[in-house]
Amino acid sequence: MGVGILPEKAATEQQPQQRRSRSAGQLWEIVPIVFGIIWLIIAFYPVLYMFMTSLRPLADFFTDVPWLPPTHPTLSNYGDILANDFGLYFANTAFVTVISVLLIVVVSLFASYSISRIRNGFTQGVFSLFLVGLAIPLQATIIPIYAMITNLHLYDTLFALILPSVAFGIPLSVLVLVTYIRDIPKELHESMLLDGAGHFRILRSLVMPLSRPAIITVVIYETIQVWNGFLFPLVLTQSASVRVLPLALWSFQGQYTTNVPAILAAVFLSATPIILLYIFGRRQLLGGLVAGFSK
Repeated sequence: MGVGILPEKAATEQQPQQRRSRSAGQLWEIVPIVFGIIWLIIAFYPVLYMFMTSLRPLADFFTDVPWLPPTHPTLSNYGDILANDFGLYFANTAFVTVISVLLIVVVSLFASYSISRIRNGFTQGVFSLFLVGLAIPLQATIIPIYAMITNLHLYDTLFALILPSVAFGIPLSVLVLVTYIRDIPKELHESMLLDGAGHFRILRSLVMPLSRPAIITVVIYETIQVWNGFLFPLVLTQSASVRVLPLALWSFQGQYTTNVPAILAAVFLSATPIILLYIFGRRQLLGGLVAGFSK
C-alpha cells in the first residue's frame, strides 16, 4: 500500500512545479511583446506629434497640450505650404529620385551579374573599384564634383543632382546584388546556357525573378538616400525652379521661423512618401538584407 501511494504523491507534487514552469515560460513570451510595443510607441510618436502639430493653428500651438490632439484642427498650414510652390519642389524631388534610382538599379544589376557570373580579372578589378568607392566620403569629393558639373554646363539643373547621386549609389547597390546573385545555383545558369540562352535572357528570366528581394532592398534604400539628399542640392543648385524638398524645407524654416505648425506640415508632406514606401516594402527590405548577407 505504502509503495503504491508514493508515485501518486510524487505526481501531485510535480503538477504545481509544471504549472509554475509553464507560467514562467508564458511570462517570458510576453516580455518581448511588451518591449516591442513600448519601442513602437517611442519610434512612432515623433511622426504622430508632427502630424498633430501640423493640424494646430499657430495660436493653439502655444496653449494646447503638446502630446494631445489639437483642440481646433485645421488644414490651413497645409494650404499655406502648398501655396508656396511645394508642389513644384515635390515634383523636382520625385523626378530626381525616380531617374536616379532607375539608373542605379539598371547599372548595378548588369554590373553585379557580370561580376558574379563572368569571373575574370577585369570583372574582379571592377568589383574592387566599387568596393573602394564605398570608402570615399561624399564630403571629400564635393569640390571635384562641382568642377565637373560646371564644366559639363549642368550646374543649376536637375541633372546636376542625378549624376552624382547615381555615382554614389552604385557601389553599395552592387555589393548587395553581387552577394545575392552569387548564391543563385550555378546549375540553373549552366542549364540555360546549354539551352542556348544568352546572358541578357538569363538576366531577365532567371536572375531578376530570383533576386527580387535584393532589388527591392536597393530600390528602397537608394530612394531614401536620394530623396533626403541635402549636400548636392545645396552646392549644385541655386534657382528656386530646380529646388528639391530637403533644400525647400531649409528655406521654409527661414520663411516660417515662428510658425512651427507650418514647418511641420511641410516636413510631414515630404516624409509621407518615404513612410509609405517603408510600410509597404519593409518585408522585402528586411528579407533582402537578411538573405543577401546571411548566406
